[in-house]
Amino acid sequence: MKEKTFIKGANPYMPLWEHVPDGEPRVFTYDGETRVYVYGSHDTERTEYCGRDYVVWSAPVTDLTDWRCHGICYQAGDRSILYAPDVVRKGDTWYMYAADRKGSRIMVARASTPWGPFTDPVQTELGFDPGVLVDDDGRVYAYWGFCKSFCAELNDDMATIKAGTLRENPIPHCRAQWSPEDGCTGRECFFEASSPRKIFGKYVYIYSRRVNEHMPELGVYEDCNGFLSYMWSDRPLDGWQWGGDISFNGGEILTDAEGKGTMTFRWGNNHGSVMEVNGQWYVFYHRQTGRDEYSRQAMLEPVDAAQGKDGKVWLGKIEYRDGEPVSSCPVEMTSQGPQVNGIDARQWISAGYACHLHGGKENAWIEPVYEQGDNVSAPVKNITDGTAVGFRYLQFGSNTPKTLTAVMKTEGKGTVSVRLDSPGGKEIARPEVKSGETCVPVQGGIIGKHAVYFVFRMEKGTAELDRFTFDD
Repeated sequence: MKEKTFIKGANPYMPLWEHVPDGEPRVFTYDGETRVYVYGSHDTERTEYCGRDYVVWSAPVTDLTDWRCHGICYQAGDRSILYAPDVVRKGDTWYMYAADRKGSRIMVARASTPWGPFTDPVQTELGFDPGVLVDDDGRVYAYWGFCKSFCAELNDDMATIKAGTLRENPIPHCRAQWSPEDGCTGRECFFEASSPRKIFGKYVYIYSRRVNEHMPELGVYEDCNGFLSYMWSDRPLDGWQWGGDISFNGGEILTDAEGKGTMTFRWGNNHGSVMEVNGQWYVFYHRQTGRDEYSRQAMLEPVDAAQGKDGKVWLGKIEYRDGEPVSSCPVEMTSQGPQVNGIDARQWISAGYACHLHGGKENAWIEPVYEQGDNVSAPVKNITDGTAVGFRYLQFGSNTPKTLTAVMKTEGKGTVSVRLDSPGGKEIARPEVKSGETCVPVQGGIIGKHAVYFVFRMEKGTAELDRFTFDD
């Protein structure tokens, strides 16, 4: 087989060996170049959330598949674990709100470039998961909280709260074991991850919502905080109105005849925001890999953004009637991310780009990898009989491929039914499950963009899928 490259810049959009959750995207222009920057807590501890440094990744606004790491930009003076940060620019200075000591102490540090290093930290009066907005008139507002939200205007020092501006519970919070019993609960269900934005001249408060009610259409039958949701207002500190859910990291939703849904990816905590990049709005969020929540990865999806005649800001997957937005729901979770025409089916595709892991006698998972390199692959492990490993979406172009090559590992026995568009869709190949590289013919015409599912039929044992590719 001819030499092939591995895809990059799909979903997750950073390399598979990188684990950056809580990404707050920002578009900054520096030295004549406009790039989107992501600052996130860094899952390097491996046995608990986050790590002891922040790294910065960026991409040109014209190509969100081309990400570059600028290295470490901040470490706490006491080398404590850092939770989710935020970065804003005011004038010629970039300000990083760093969550030292697992978010119990919020520092603000400064830099003269968007990638830092951020130095001279000063303790602020803010709390957990800070998000900051520099308004058009130069006034600065901060938002924060865990199971109870706060917001306030900041003084010119960017650290202290302006007298008389602090607001408690601008958004009603969720019911959880960590929530205060202050009577301020509601369907808006604030959990954490405050992120303010200004969209269409309105103030938009994005946050992680912990759903306390059943949502059968999304497969939610217990308390769940895999959502990024938002409120909007004409004012920066109050008057918030419900917007909707922007994203959900529970994967593809399979719906039965009664309208009841089933998640196909293990949901977990969520954190991120929206950003307009080169004329297109995107939601940046994170997903879970491994068997816990300590190896999260940065994801993004295009989203619709619109404003109704009543002034409401709409974000997510929007439905229109006569040109007017009337409803919205979370955008789908994909493998393609910024590659909106689909991943090139003729490159090596790591199983680590799967966005659908469902079925089987036991739970399968994407194994976290940490070895850095261009050809690193993250395998799907613990595949049992009935497991479906899905990728949305691949691009096959105008010619049907002749063969499928898959690299697997197993001590068991079985076959894989490779299907198009759904786990029960048209079968296009049936390789045997065996260790090493397996090449089989592709059946039927396949052109354009399709979802692809590997449905395993194991007679015994378990299997591991490492990577695959199609060839002419």
